[in-house]
Amino acid sequence: MIQALIKRYKQMRTERFLRQTYQYQYAFVGMGQHSLTNLYPVLHYLGVPLKYICVTSARKARLIEQKFPDVKATTSLNEILNDEAIKGIFVSASPTAHFSIASQVLRSGKSLFIEKPPCRTLEELDTLIDLQRLHGSPVVMVGLQKRYAPAIQLLKKRLNKEHLINYDLHYLTGVYPEGDALLDLYIHPLDLVCFLFGKPEILAYRQIAKGSYILMLRHPHIVGTLELSTAYSWTDAEESLKVCTRSGIYRLSQMEELSFTPSSRTVSGIPMEKLRPHKTTVEYLYQNNSFTPILSANRVYSQGYYNELATFVEAVEHHDSHVISTLETINDTYRLMDNLKRT
Repeated sequence: MIQALIKRYKQMRTERFLRQTYQYQYAFVGMGQHSLTNLYPVLHYLGVPLKYICVTSARKARLIEQKFPDVKATTSLNEILNDEAIKGIFVSASPTAHFSIASQVLRSGKSLFIEKPPCRTLEELDTLIDLQRLHGSPVVMVGLQKRYAPAIQLLKKRLNKEHLINYDLHYLTGVYPEGDALLDLYIHPLDLVCFLFGKPEILAYRQIAKGSYILMLRHPHIVGTLELSTAYSWTDAEESLKVCTRSGIYRLSQMEELSFTPSSRTVSGIPMEKLRPHKTTVEYLYQNNSFTPILSANRVYSQGYYNELATFVEAVEHHDSHVISTLETINDTYRLMDNLKRT
């Protein structure tokens, strides 16, 4: 009896996945290491009908068609924009090219998934927002995948019910000579605190070395400090967040583990842990268990890539409204970065 139920459950799970099909066709602009590692595998797993891959090199286009015979490789973005069968376009090219490509896609009226950063300045962001309103692109989504990470989704729900006190964030990597660290790297932690805590105000700011910053931000209900640095190591890169609330402390590490430590009990303002032995209790709210090779244990899932791409395709196909990284929602993030550049 139990074996029959297990077999039936597995069959239903498989059939549910196989029924998830898409009617529209899509195109992808760009084929760098990030796309190959994090984005293309998810699209393949979802079974997204990818008709075109657009690159700048004719040689790379020929190699793409050898590697992916079911996809048409092109060096012409206009060929994609003029194809009425294409309803959605994924863009993950050079950050310096994103604004130009996004502008062309928005003028075509097609849905757009644009990797971060979608543009370089707040002024350019306003231009993209105006283009979307003018040309009526149905779905426009920015690839800030941490918003879609399971640990972040869970943390945000918990924090919405908490009395917030302060937070401490560290985003530490190695040297980044190939681009603008503030825009290309730090957009992630800066957007994360805007997403979790709301509109920020800079209370203090110090550039301690080239590519390294210490800052203090005030949000509507919390104050926090951030260390953003490329003075560490890529091998031992660190991304951690600690949030102190009245009921306890939340700790997030690398998007892979989220824990909660309740505050110790007090009587008339006296901490009981000082009067008698106290055993700290830690509740693990989310942990990525890589022992079992299933989707939810894959880092592409825990980091948010799977959920963000699935959200975009579902929005295009079914006019779903669960997109939480529209152009308008990153206005505070870009205003903060612009203020940091001027400080």
